[in-house]
Amino acid sequence: MQTQAQDVLTGALWTAKKVDSTYVLSIKDRSGIKEALIDFITQNHISAGSITGIGAVNEATLRFFNPATKKYVDKTFKQQMEIANLTGNISTKDGKPYLHVHITLGSSSYNAYAGHLLDAKIRGAGEFYIYPLDATIARKFSEEAGLNFYDFEAESQKPKAKSKRQKVED
Repeated sequence: MQTQAQDVLTGALWTAKKVDSTYVLSIKDRSGIKEALIDFITQNHISAGSITGIGAVNEATLRFFNPATKKYVDKTFKQQMEIANLTGNISTKDGKPYLHVHITLGSSSYNAYAGHLLDAKIRGAGEFYIYPLDATIARKFSEEAGLNFYDFEAESQKPKAKSKRQKVED
């Protein structure tokens, strides 16, 4: 459940502040990144947008898509690593929040690991920016590719309806 005090938004796994149309989000230490992001976008009714982030993790499962088999190959890393870059987008699939996130991680030996983020556990800081769009972007599964693609033909692609307050202010 979300509470608000002095412009600070708080969830079980995160705290945030809205600045103009952007959210600045801190994910709590030892929390799962994907779980916290899904909770945040659900609580704040965000159905389209982009995400960037940095921080540190001590466990991460990355995925690599093999187009020949149409399957992901997962690999888990259990060590302290820096998030050199996290970038992704927010959409919906079957009416539920859908995150497509890629991450680059750096180890203490200065090796880099990169791929599609299945999940990771914050260990230290988790600092993210979320840039919502005033729209709903849906996805649907492509049998041919074996991936979930944007579905711009979906009826749900219309911009969100303005609230009564927004209509009065326009």
